[in-house]
Amino acid sequence: MNNTRRDFLKTSAMATAGLIASGHFAWANVAETLKVGLIGCGGRGTGAARDCVAGSEGITIWAMGDLFEDRLDSSYAQLKQHIGDKLQVPEARKFTGFDAYQKVLASGVDVVILASPPGFRPAHFEAAVNAGKHIFMEKPVAVDPAGIRKVLAAAELSVQKKLCVVAGTQRRHDPKYVETIQRLHDNAIGDIVTGQVYWNQGGLWKYDRKPGMSDMEWQIRNWLYFTWTSGDHIVEQHIHNIDVANWVMKGHPVKAIGMGGRQVRVDPAYGHIFDHFAIEFEYANGVKILSMCRQQDGTESNVSEFFYGTKGTSNAKDSIRGAQSWRYKGTGPDVNPYVNEHTNLVKAIRSGNLINEAKQVAESNLSAIMGREAAYTGSLITWDDLLNANQDLSPAQLIFGDVPVAPVAHPGITKINRPAYGHFFESKP
Repeated sequence: MNNTRRDFLKTSAMATAGLIASGHFAWANVAETLKVGLIGCGGRGTGAARDCVAGSEGITIWAMGDLFEDRLDSSYAQLKQHIGDKLQVPEARKFTGFDAYQKVLASGVDVVILASPPGFRPAHFEAAVNAGKHIFMEKPVAVDPAGIRKVLAAAELSVQKKLCVVAGTQRRHDPKYVETIQRLHDNAIGDIVTGQVYWNQGGLWKYDRKPGMSDMEWQIRNWLYFTWTSGDHIVEQHIHNIDVANWVMKGHPVKAIGMGGRQVRVDPAYGHIFDHFAIEFEYANGVKILSMCRQQDGTESNVSEFFYGTKGTSNAKDSIRGAQSWRYKGTGPDVNPYVNEHTNLVKAIRSGNLINEAKQVAESNLSAIMGREAAYTGSLITWDDLLNANQDLSPAQLIFGDVPVAPVAHPGITKINRPAYGHFFESKP
């Protein structure tokens, strides 16, 4: 199939305009049993499907879609083992290919789980909203400003259509974080004056290229290491901690400056992304937050957040020190936030007390992209300049074939406004 991301945008915009003009929307029915479609059958998608079933009664996995048949088959086998007859996916509702997501949306599902590589998320989210489905979408939700703009437009429509949307920023569904940050908002440590957020760890998996494999297939299977598929690890992984900073600060940063590089993972097998970043985010009130992330084997791990106020300090997770010292104790067994985010989505669908995190996660996502671009370019990056940037990193065509790999970013040469492939200099109008 020969698709382009620009085709998705044009087609979806026309469909949306028609729906608004006619005054009709495709509402998802709230049935006794909710039928869930899984789009993206990798490890995270399979885990999300299990978590969804574990979090609520009356859930059936109804349809599955993935670009690759072997990924779908592996996911199906795992789900069959772990959730048994709650998996109701016959061969007729297993879909593969670049258009698999469209077929899942048309299969009679009430809810969709969007878990394909992040570069595909804007098109999948937009299509799900246009189809009137409730949505769980993994983070990140885009890899570039063009994708963020598409997600924000679809987010606005999802609110109009009264759809529930939950994102995979599971700390927002962890009772420890929820109560601690509410106390920070209630002035438990006074005015926030600075903070630090980290995701430093060792390396992750990679997929070795096989003989005869096209550029497109290899890059998608090895999606962590290409900016057009993952956004780089500051976007794909560190978004969790940046999201906590935005949550605590009640808004997104307005500018960022920083640095990063490719020091350990230098082999072409690791694509072209960086392996470390250090970013200073500045918020509208002038407060600056240090962000640091690293994926290098043999290095010190640190996944945390910490904030300093005029009256004390907090890790944002479960404790406060200062004038109002406090530690979270809870009133029952620990809650698994990966399950709880699905529980909260299902409760919202069934109760009609809508939850919609689409705009919120898109803003945290663009914050992470701002950090990436500050390091890639070596420049001070502002929110408005980035949001309006002429940057669309997606391939011109979604077909199996040649896909050039952009060079590793070069601070001082790389520009925000740049073509997806080839050189990284300022593109000409």
